[in-house]
Amino acid sequence: MPKIYLSPSLQEFNQYLSGGTEEQYMNLVADAMIPYLEASGIEYTRNKPEMSLTEVINQSNSDDYDLHIALHSNASPESLAGQLQGTDVYYWYNSIPGEYFAEILADNFKSIYPNPQKVKTVPTQTLRELRRTIAPSALIEIAYHDNPEDEKFIKENIDEIAKTIVRSIAEYFEIPFVEP
Repeated sequence: MPKIYLSPSLQEFNQYLSGGTEEQYMNLVADAMIPYLEASGIEYTRNKPEMSLTEVINQSNSDDYDLHIALHSNASPESLAGQLQGTDVYYWYNSIPGEYFAEILADNFKSIYPNPQKVKTVPTQTLRELRRTIAPSALIEIAYHDNPEDEKFIKENIDEIAKTIVRSIAEYFEIPFVEP
């Protein structure tokens, strides 16, 4: 049975345009993932909103996880506020399993994101949650919460987003995806 570490955003300061925060909505996505994970036989540990990123990384590294998944929504730089859109799936630049999972997740996300051409994988050498975790990892920026259309996509598709992420996890582990 695969075992994952699920890490919804801790960023309560990132406000959505029409109310709510990144932390709040990424925890709603994680909540919606749970029935799909359980039905598919995927064990999980989940961070808690009051944890620091260092505590999350330490907890992830304290057990033998097969995959670490961070859930985020994006925001544009101030000069481009509200203008950017899309889904970015980050992976540690030299992690073959991290890249493999990121590609599966991005490919599956193209079927639900309104503009599939704006879904991509991104290698990184800077994101601490990918750099410091032992398990293969990916961080998904589901959409831009400072863009009205992207914010609407997140808020109106929480279950579909959750289902797509868990379907991608099942595909990565080559196990059946099971609806609850």
